[in-house]
Amino acid sequence: MATKRVDKGVPGMELLVCRNPKAAKQYDIEETLECGMVLKGSEVKSLRQRRADLDGSYAAVSGGELFLHKMHIAPYEQGGPYNNHEPKRTRKLLAKRHEIQKVQGRLTTRGYTLVPLQCYFKNGVAKVQLGLARGKKVRDQREDLKRKQELREARDAMRGR
Repeated sequence: MATKRVDKGVPGMELLVCRNPKAAKQYDIEETLECGMVLKGSEVKSLRQRRADLDGSYAAVSGGELFLHKMHIAPYEQGGPYNNHEPKRTRKLLAKRHEIQKVQGRLTTRGYTLVPLQCYFKNGVAKVQLGLARGKKVRDQREDLKRKQELREARDAMRGR
């Protein structure tokens, strides 16, 4: 029996659906939070086919509940036009009340936002990993690029020896 391939991610993860690499470049991630998602059947089937995208999506707290906005999950092709879902609908996230209150308290601070980092299946359940993040300034992004370039040059110099 073939083993399931697991990319970088959370321990116990079965299937990585999608990642948000722009989040690490644009934000300083301070904390992470794992949440379940309330999905329709056609959404789960599309996620298992890895037909999702986190680009431009964000999470927000409203009415004491967490919601994921603008996450694109492609319509399930075999579902037909009647039993499908809207691709960018707002989805409810499942987390414990004290975690939501903790995040809500941090979001009131200026500059913080909830960014989805990756979406995956864990023990057969669709999960999304959220990062409590503070936006980077342009100069911080430039410093990161310089640091990466210096590491790359040092690595190449070591190989050349």
